Amino acid sequence: MTDTNYMELALQMAESTQGQTSPNPVVGAIVVKNGKVIGMGAHLQAGHEHAEVHALSMAGAQADGATIYITLEPCSHFGLTPPCANLIIEKNIKRAVIATYDPNPDVAGQGVKRLEQAGIEVTTGVEKEQADWLNRHFFHYIQTRKPYVTLKTAASLDGKTSTYSGESQWITGEEAREDSHVLRHQHDAILVGIGTVLQDDPTLTARLKNGASQPTRIVLDHHLKIPLTANMLQDDEAPVWIFCAKDADKDKLKSLEESGASVFPSSTPYVNINEILQILGSKKVLSVYVEGGAAIHGSFLENQAFQEMICYIAPKLIGGKAAPSVIGGQGIASIMEVPNLNIRSVENIGDDIKIIATVKRGENA
Repeated sequence: MTDTNYMELALQMAESTQGQTSPNPVVGAIVVKNGKVIGMGAHLQAGHEHAEVHALSMAGAQADGATIYITLEPCSHFGLTPPCANLIIEKNIKRAVIATYDPNPDVAGQGVKRLEQAGIEVTTGVEKEQADWLNRHFFHYIQTRKPYVTLKTAASLDGKTSTYSGESQWITGEEAREDSHVLRHQHDAILVGIGTVLQDDPTLTARLKNGASQPTRIVLDHHLKIPLTANMLQDDEAPVWIFCAKDADKDKLKSLEESGASVFPSSTPYVNINEILQILGSKKVLSVYVEGGAAIHGSFLENQAFQEMICYIAPKLIGGKAAPSVIGGQGIASIMEVPNLNIRSVENIGDDIKIIATVKRGENA
């Protein structure tokens, strides 16, 4: 097997932990000696052992003279756990293959440097693109101190999210809806507008067969119209954070906080998207999954405050000017100001199509 083959195995291990390591990155590690995998591991939860620790523990004494494959540069500083670079050196690893560097200023090349200074042969850049993609939420947060924003839409082939009478369940099939719950699990927070709450009264939880990490539930509600009987206020599945306008009703605010919600009044007369992202970043929310509706998506587009868009498209035609589209609001006036996207993937999900597009680098920081 080649370096690429072993790194692919490490990446699979890292991918399996998406949604459960925040605010840490996802990391997988494989220890190989004489063509055999003798240790493997993944970082499972913030504050717990890193992937390298699990893999080297499994390898035991056989790690002496072996090669370790790691999806992210090993840490070189003391945090909640000791530095993994030191452990790799202590175990007398002969060679380290690392997919990508860690942009965290506490690491940022120091892990690789420490290994090289100890005489370990280091190879970097193996499967770098995939490793960067797996940790896009973490990388974006480290570089901007704001969460990575994913816009999600589900629409008919002609871009409609409901009929003109308001019927929207279900445009897409069961498989697409299940896939969307995986994405909820993989993000730190899920965000909707008050219109979605008043129309659908959602719980905004991730529902997976084998259990799921629950995202913090965020509602943008200028005038605190959310009823105290809303489903999401009746359970303890995940925190509920409500962002409202500066002059929102103080009595309603107090009642919502007494019901268990956290309420964040804006510093301006209206809810401000960029201010919200700064607040979320300060609370170590690394990623936000925006489920809309159209007005909320329009706000994120007009502010160019997103990094990724996931579209589920059903083979249906709804038509009509009165039927709402995926993105509302005023829109963007000039083509020159329209964000350019890269289509990363197109795949079939049941009878539907799933498109993942990302904003081209240099835009929407």
